[in-house]
Amino acid sequence: MAVASFSCKESEHNLIPNSNTEATDSVTGNRQLPEQFKDYWYAGKAELTSYELMQERYGEIRQGTAVTIFVTEDFLPDAQVKANTQSEENVSVLKLNKTKKFTTGIYSYSIMTSTFNPIQTPKHALKISNSVQEWCGQVYMQLNNREKFNIISHSYFEGEADQELTLNKTWLEDELWNLVRINPEELPTGDIEVVPSFEFIRLRHKEIKAYRAHANIKQGDSLSVYSLHYPMLERELIIYFNSDFPYEIEKWEETNGTAPNDSTRLKTTAHKIKRIRNDYWNLNRNKDTGLRDTLGLK
Repeated sequence: MAVASFSCKESEHNLIPNSNTEATDSVTGNRQLPEQFKDYWYAGKAELTSYELMQERYGEIRQGTAVTIFVTEDFLPDAQVKANTQSEENVSVLKLNKTKKFTTGIYSYSIMTSTFNPIQTPKHALKISNSVQEWCGQVYMQLNNREKFNIISHSYFEGEADQELTLNKTWLEDELWNLVRINPEELPTGDIEVVPSFEFIRLRHKEIKAYRAHANIKQGDSLSVYSLHYPMLERELIIYFNSDFPYEIEKWEETNGTAPNDSTRLKTTAHKIKRIRNDYWNLNRNKDTGLRDTLGLK
């Protein structure tokens, strides 16, 4: 890892000094990517990791599974979709598809968030989308990084329905997962403004905006810990990732208050089951179904 190693005792201190300056896209210059980054992420394979999920919903813990799919792609900067042909105009991105599946009583939930971070330049995610499906209905939310953040949201809930809005550029919780994988030194720390995860906004029916948060990062000999706490929302996210490249995410925790001053908050947890690398987009035949068993997925 590019940062220095610390003992377990020393790891109780911040790994990175506070970076509480306002986040913008005005950064110039390119990242200096090491050869090991190129060897790992441009080998024509995705990294697939399954997790045992214990998801808090409606005041109870629900058992399920989560999967993270990290892969590099060529991206069209204007249309902000995957490029089908090679072009000098294409932008190389690290894409994260993060899924959750669990049941609440008789009915099931399916959640997916897709985040596209540029690799060559240390700028904000180019696009984020999130969808939630359950038996009552479905919701969808998308951010496009233009001159500002352009956001659309569609929901079956009264009072939300169809929305379009713009936000000034600031940190996005969903983009931080990709920063862990690209370069943890770029993770913001200290007191910052952050748009919470789209999943949280949709499930908790929160206003779409940036909220004050405090971020902290610590490094141990094997695992580093990145935490993000929103006092106003009573939300905390903690990501545990390997301290050395390629900084794989081993587990995470989410704690959300269900009411103001909630003292009985339940914790959502995700612990790694299995990690593999392959070209999953070519593995869509019946004979490939056994690979789901490898990941511990039904």
